[in-house]
Amino acid sequence: MRHHDIDPTDLAESALVTRRGTFRAIAFRDPDDGQGHEHMALVYGSPRLGEDVLARVHSECMTGDIFGAMRCECGDQLNAALDSIVREGSGVLIYLRGHEGRGIGLVAKVRTHVLQDDHGLDTIDSATRLGLPVDVRDYAPAARVLHHLGVRSVRLMSNNPDKVRALESYGIHVAARVPLLAPAHDDNIRYLKAKRDRLGHDLPQLDRPAAPGRPAGAAADRPAALDRPAAPDKSAAPERSAAGCPACPAGHEHADVGGAHG
Repeated sequence: MRHHDIDPTDLAESALVTRRGTFRAIAFRDPDDGQGHEHMALVYGSPRLGEDVLARVHSECMTGDIFGAMRCECGDQLNAALDSIVREGSGVLIYLRGHEGRGIGLVAKVRTHVLQDDHGLDTIDSATRLGLPVDVRDYAPAARVLHHLGVRSVRLMSNNPDKVRALESYGIHVAARVPLLAPAHDDNIRYLKAKRDRLGHDLPQLDRPAAPGRPAGAAADRPAALDRPAAPDKSAAPERSAAGCPACPAGHEHADVGGAHG
C-alpha cells in the first residue's frame, strides 16, 4: 500500500451525539480514490489507539443499514458493532462508502434482487448473470484512516477472512477476529448460506435451524454473537491471543482472526 497521509482538506472532524453516546466523527476522502467517495470513522471513548483496538470496518448497505432490509444481515451487524464498542468503552467503526452490493452500486444491487426473487439465483450468481463482478470492495481507505488514528492492530468484528487479509496487506495487524453473527431466518437464509459456502464467511449459526421470518426490529433480531461465545478461528493469527471479547461472557478470550458484507 502506498502510504499517503490524508490531506487536511480531505478531512473534517466533530463530536457526534447519538442515542448510544457521543462519538468523535471523522469524515474523510481517500487520496487514492478516484471516485470521490466520502467515508466516516466513528471513534468512541478514549481508546488507547495503537494496539488491539476493537474495530469494525463496515461496507455501506443502504437497504440494510437504513431501511432494515431482512434479506441481509448488514443492519444487524452495524448496530451490534456499535453496541459492542460502547460496551467496551472504546473503539472505532469505519463506514465505507462505494461498497454497495460488494461494490457494484445501488442500482445494480437492486437488479440482482429481482433475479434472486424471480429466478431463485443467489447473491453471487445474480451479479455474474448481469456481467458484474462478485466483490470489488477496496479496504485501503479503512487502513489509511486507521493509520491516521495511530492504530497499529485491531480486534476486528467480522465474519469475513478476506477482510482480515486485506487489512493485513495494508499494514494493519489483525490481532483477533471477533465474530459478528446475526440469527438466520427465512428471509436471509439463502443469502447467508451463499456467503458461507461460496465466499468463505465463517457463519456457524447456520448449523442451527433457521427461525421463521420476523419483522425488522423484533427483539429476536439481536445478533447471536452478542449472546454466546463463538468457536475461535486460529488460522489467521495463531501467534497471539485477543483481549477479552466484548461479545462473550466475562473471562472468555478469543485467539481467532476474519458485505454481502460482514
